[in-house]
Amino acid sequence: MTSRVSIASMASLVGGYFLLLGGLTWAADPAVLRPRVPRDQIEAARTVTNPLPASEEMIAKGKALYEGKAFCKVCHGPDGKGLGGDIAPGTLKGPLPRNFTDKKWQAARTDGELFWILKNGSKGTAMAPFIPLVLTEEEAWQVLRYVRSFGQP
Repeated sequence: MTSRVSIASMASLVGGYFLLLGGLTWAADPAVLRPRVPRDQIEAARTVTNPLPASEEMIAKGKALYEGKAFCKVCHGPDGKGLGGDIAPGTLKGPLPRNFTDKKWQAARTDGELFWILKNGSKGTAMAPFIPLVLTEEEAWQVLRYVRSFGQP
């Protein structure tokens, strides 16, 4: 009888642990997946689509901009993971840079929303506007083609 109670207690403890971890993971997702475009502009932003083809040429141009002129790599990392572990706490205003390899985030955000952020910045974060100060609109679309490639297998 004691072993049954011990096994049941252990199973409950382990199950509770995984529920807690799942709950913590779930709790973090809304912040990561929350749109950065203001509510009164999000529907319009979502209707905008990338006019450039998802070709190897466009992705390569986007990569060159990401790593060079647009300096995206500085915050989002060469692998697009967002440099979370490389940034000292408190050195950035707001949350850490986006992890572009996060498939849930990739699926949740439209190209139009990402373009809006490149044009207007992201309030409450260190993400500043890049269009037209750093990138042309065409270059921004190229960068977004590259950013989308992080979500591909």
